[in-house]
Amino acid sequence: MDAHHNIVRVSDVTKTFKMGKVEVRALQGVSLEVKAGEYLSIMGPSGSGKSTLFNMIGGLDKPTSGKVYIDEVDIAQLDAYELAWLRCRKIGYIFQTFNIIPVMTALENVTLPMVFAGMNNDAAVDKGLELLELVGLGDRFQHKPSELSGGQQQRVAVARALANDPAIILADEPTGNLDLSTGEEIIKLLKTLSRETRVTVISATHDFKMLNVSDRVVWVRDGSIDKIEERDELSISVGQIGAREAAATGGRTE
Repeated sequence: MDAHHNIVRVSDVTKTFKMGKVEVRALQGVSLEVKAGEYLSIMGPSGSGKSTLFNMIGGLDKPTSGKVYIDEVDIAQLDAYELAWLRCRKIGYIFQTFNIIPVMTALENVTLPMVFAGMNNDAAVDKGLELLELVGLGDRFQHKPSELSGGQQQRVAVARALANDPAIILADEPTGNLDLSTGEEIIKLLKTLSRETRVTVISATHDFKMLNVSDRVVWVRDGSIDKIEERDELSISVGQIGAREAAATGGRTE
C-alpha cells in the first residue's frame, strides 16, 4: 500500500447536539483527508468544533450525518466489539490531563493496553521498557504518577499511546497542562516519533508552538474548516507565534 495513502477520510460530517429545546450544530459539513505519516494539527478557538471533529476521527462520537473512514473502513458501521478493537489496535490516545492510572507504575500504565490486546506479560514488560526508554524515562519505570513531574507523566502517556503500534496517535491538547519548556519537549518528542516511526499524529490544540512541527494545520471556525495551511506556508517566527497567542487569548498568558 502507498505509504502516503489517506489513513483518515472525513466526508461531509455534521454533528448536532441538543441542549434542551435548542439544537447546536457543532460541525457543519466538514470534509478532510489525512495522509499516513502526516503530522496534522487541528486549531481553533474554544467552541469552534475542533474537539468535536477530533472525537469523530477517534471514534469517540458518531456524526449526525456524513462518514468517517479509518483505512477506508466506515467506523460508524462497526459494532461495539469492532470499535473497541479499532481503538485498541489502530489508535493511540494522548490527553491533556494525562489519564494515567495513579496506583500503577509507569511501566504498568504503558503495558496495560498490550495486556488488553492479548500480549503475554513478559513480552509486554519488555516492550514497555523499550517504550519508556524511547520517551526518556528508562530509569523511572517503577515510579508512580505522584512521583513524576507533569512532563514525565505526559511522556508515560506518549509511551502508552505507542503500546500497540498504532497507525494513528490522537493528541488532545497534549501540552495544555504543561509549562512552556516542558510543552516544547513534548511537541518535539511527538514530531520525532512521527518522523521515525511514520505514525500519523493528529493533534487538537490551542498551542501555536505546534505550528513549527506540523505538516499541515487545519483551522476550524464555527463548525467548519476555515482554511488548511501546508508546511511551507507555516514559516512563522517565535515572535509572530507570541503575537498570535496574545491575540487568541486577549493578551492573557497561561
